[in-house]
Amino acid sequence: MDELKLRNVHLQQVQNQIRHKTDGLSSSTLVLRRGQPFTILINYDGRPFDPLKDKLFFRIVLGPLSEEVPVSVSGQPSPSQWSAILERRVPDPNAGRTLTVSLYSPASSSVGVYTLHLRVETRGSIKSHVLGQFTLLCNPWCQADSVFLQSEDLRNEYIRNDFGLLFKGSPGNVASRPWSFDQYEKGILDICMKLLQLSPQSQADARKDLLNRNSPVYIGRVISAMVNCQDDKGVLMGNWSGKYNDGVNPSTWSGSADILWKWSETQFSPVRYGQCWVFAAVMCTVMRALGIPTRVVTNFNSAHDTNANMVIEEYYSEKGEKLPIGRDSVWNFHVWVESWMKRPDLDGDYDGWQVLDPTPQETSAGMYRCGPAAVKAVYEQKVSAPYDVPFVYAEVNADLRRIIIRDGKILATSVDKDIVGALICTKRPGPAMLMLDITSEYKTEMDKMPFMFRSDARGGGGTTERFARSGEGANGRGVLQGIGVSLQLVKAPVVGENISFIVKIINNMAIPKLLRKYVNAQNKEYNHNPTGTFWEAHDDLTIGPNETVTVKHEISFNNYMLNEVREDCLVNLAVVIEDVKSQERVLVSEEFNISSPALNIQIQNESSVIINTQQFATVTFTNPFNVAVSGDLIVVGSGLLEEKVQMRLTIQPRETMRRPIRFIPRMTGAKMLHASLVLTYRSTVLRGFKTVTVQAA
Repeated sequence: MDELKLRNVHLQQVQNQIRHKTDGLSSSTLVLRRGQPFTILINYDGRPFDPLKDKLFFRIVLGPLSEEVPVSVSGQPSPSQWSAILERRVPDPNAGRTLTVSLYSPASSSVGVYTLHLRVETRGSIKSHVLGQFTLLCNPWCQADSVFLQSEDLRNEYIRNDFGLLFKGSPGNVASRPWSFDQYEKGILDICMKLLQLSPQSQADARKDLLNRNSPVYIGRVISAMVNCQDDKGVLMGNWSGKYNDGVNPSTWSGSADILWKWSETQFSPVRYGQCWVFAAVMCTVMRALGIPTRVVTNFNSAHDTNANMVIEEYYSEKGEKLPIGRDSVWNFHVWVESWMKRPDLDGDYDGWQVLDPTPQETSAGMYRCGPAAVKAVYEQKVSAPYDVPFVYAEVNADLRRIIIRDGKILATSVDKDIVGALICTKRPGPAMLMLDITSEYKTEMDKMPFMFRSDARGGGGTTERFARSGEGANGRGVLQGIGVSLQLVKAPVVGENISFIVKIINNMAIPKLLRKYVNAQNKEYNHNPTGTFWEAHDDLTIGPNETVTVKHEISFNNYMLNEVREDCLVNLAVVIEDVKSQERVLVSEEFNISSPALNIQIQNESSVIINTQQFATVTFTNPFNVAVSGDLIVVGSGLLEEKVQMRLTIQPRETMRRPIRFIPRMTGAKMLHASLVLTYRSTVLRGFKTVTVQAA
């Protein structure tokens, strides 16, 4: 009888990837999740397979690591090592003979690109065959995997969803902007695997690196460092200077694919430029692609405590101008990611969400990276827990000390224990594009200590101490002896409108007071101190016994329009009230963003968008400015548009532009169409988005 002869081996890429929920991920290899079997078909000619005479062995190769796996005809798979079981032998007179084999990977397998070999041993010969490669990812659907997530809805949100919202602005006027994570775009998964391969850990000791890649804690730490380029061949270079002539303004990125493609196409040269939300969004893409549940998180009023004393000091002039003094700072917002994983390296129950921050701020064990820091450890103030819990704890809990100075002399101080970490949020799971407040996951609801206000009279003299409720004297409200002061915006500012705000002064004493009022508005970038003053007002006023005085101010659109329409530019508004007789002072301040006008997207026949069928959308925008604006309209949509749509526009004052967009969906499920108008001379980006549910044919 003819000898058994291998004809071909079918890795069943389509069927396996559907079962492993990796369908849609674009790779040059089969894509699988660990801890879950996959099947291959072995077609052969000749005599029937005889398990007593014929032996099959798989060899699983990952770099310098390899494991031989004999195919057994019965038994149970091993939870700790690779195993292979012959499922059935099906003779087919039309297609020769076929064997179906299930391969089982342990749930603790290393993430990486494997090569699969098959050795066939018969009495007459031994022949080896290279079957191809497969990429193995973490598996949040597998209970034994350290990234297992119980809820199917959350797995879909934090692994399979390829778009989301990033939150920016200020706690009182949160601005959301869409982002396309793009993990299904062409070649993105392969680029993510290359990112692991190019890490300093892999270059220094490939064997050790591959063994460690069984742990999402290790992977998160590697990716946190590799998304920035400070220590390695990382993806993004940071730039907060406002000058981007030799690269891309961070505000113009709308998704991760363009960044990762550019990194790969330039032989892994860093992409210019990123800021915190770009670093975080790209890391979210990589982690989701690797199978680790991840979400993007914004911390409003985020402290950068460079000297680890848990106090951030800010300095103001006696006229309310914020001064560029000191290394510590409070960012109006800072964006990082959280990834879901077990923490067997920590004593106690610290499984769950872990902070990972790829923005290069401080080094961790010699490299610019941060985390994973267990959110529960931050909440419990367990600052001894690795990794970088003290730094994250300070970002959400540091005290803010505001100081009024003149000629190097301190005139007044206030301490606020509430403003840092005022709001911590992420996108709410599900189709609705809404915000989820997760502040309580980081911070306890314990009673806050009262802040202390100290005003030093000019010319030496003694000091007086006053206590008030938490937050007074620092942000929005304040007191000096017998005088209460508050600052309040009339409404959330919008580009094209005046900024209206009210200063309220209350005299709680039975004597009149002569006061001097200074009001100051400065441009401010979200991550550091303000630049110059663009508007100010000052006057003297007398307030009667037990009287309340309300003063309304307006900053006209013309005052701020040339400075304040950039997407990430904010306003620092401060009021200093001085008691002329005692020369005591109180400072109240408010930092806020000015909302940009939005583009509108409408989908024709929105309720019946069908895969592989041409659809139509319309992008509209009304120019609110009193001058014409020019710029590039860019429309993207992962799974909807093969290529971005780009066109040059000029829009006259108050004119409404309408542009039709054709698209053909190529994936079912929830998708996002995202339009941005990049204005030429204002260095700003106006945005709009629309979620689309694509149905099967």
